[in-house]
Amino acid sequence: MNVAELLAGKRICVCAGPGGVGKTTVSAAIALGMAARGGKVAVVTIDPARRLADALGLEQLDNEPRRIAAERLPGVTVSGELWALMLDPKRTFDELIDSVAPTAERAAAVKANRVYRELSQAVAGSQEFTAVSKLYELATGGEFDLLVLDTPPARNALDFLDAPQRLMSFLDGRALQAFVKPTGFGLRLLSPLLGALRAVTGLDLIADLTTFFTLLGGMTDEFSARARAVDVLLRSRETAFMIVTSAQREPLDEAVTLHETLRESGLPFAAAIVNRFNAPIEDGADLEALLTPSLGGPLAAQIAAAHHDYVSLGSRDAVQVERLRRALNGEPLLLVPQFDDDVHDVEGLLRVHAQLFRP
Repeated sequence: MNVAELLAGKRICVCAGPGGVGKTTVSAAIALGMAARGGKVAVVTIDPARRLADALGLEQLDNEPRRIAAERLPGVTVSGELWALMLDPKRTFDELIDSVAPTAERAAAVKANRVYRELSQAVAGSQEFTAVSKLYELATGGEFDLLVLDTPPARNALDFLDAPQRLMSFLDGRALQAFVKPTGFGLRLLSPLLGALRAVTGLDLIADLTTFFTLLGGMTDEFSARARAVDVLLRSRETAFMIVTSAQREPLDEAVTLHETLRESGLPFAAAIVNRFNAPIEDGADLEALLTPSLGGPLAAQIAAAHHDYVSLGSRDAVQVERLRRALNGEPLLLVPQFDDDVHDVEGLLRVHAQLFRP
């Protein structure tokens, strides 16, 4: 099967897996292929290296989807629309506050609060949270036929699924609110320290925390409702998880573990994609002896050594891919070969696209 067949009828494609395996490029190639087949498709990336923007020939991407002009994609006919965005975590968090606050004034007050500013900066480091939040916003907007999410690299590549619940646990604030009550044990314990801090810095942390939780009010109910809606969305039949990995041992170990986690969690797995795969080749005859008469001994030896390295790489990758194939137990597995140079532009993106969507 190819990617077009695997994503037929899907609204969300989540590309998950370890870092450093070309997941951003594969996500962009999937989005390009589905747009070429008539869909209005957006690829959402958190990639800090901006490789997606480079591959699409754009100087920059930002927090709102931008349409990729057809002339930027020579060599493929795009009958639909390809859009792309790169998340701005701080802006995404601010927009979430704007959307759940009962009034614009309440939203402004929350964002002006010192505790919120520190919290939003901390959450801005949680790419998992912002990825899920933006995915929810785009999915509920109904503007796109398909969303392709390039998830953050992580040892546990499903951390982003838990991100809303982790944030909800904090924003629910029962423990913290009890902690900052005037009669609370925590306040009595830390009062000397907080008093000294206020004397030195002028910061009244207790007042800021109290104001913060007062401003949030019933907004945490909306946060919780969103977290539940995201969970339903990701478990629906309209969502497909694709595991992207390489054939090296460590990334492939993570891919096998991720597949087990998806299966145990009941999340809709579609396929595994092994990127940068070195196909097995025959070692053949004594290449050095064969080439020496025409090329000379030193050059023949170098070519023979390079050929031996390719043979070794192919054998290694074949063993690892077979291990993944056994773990998948008949579920789809797609291979994208190792190209001669790194994929960093539209031409390279089209080569990956051709492998994923070939009949």
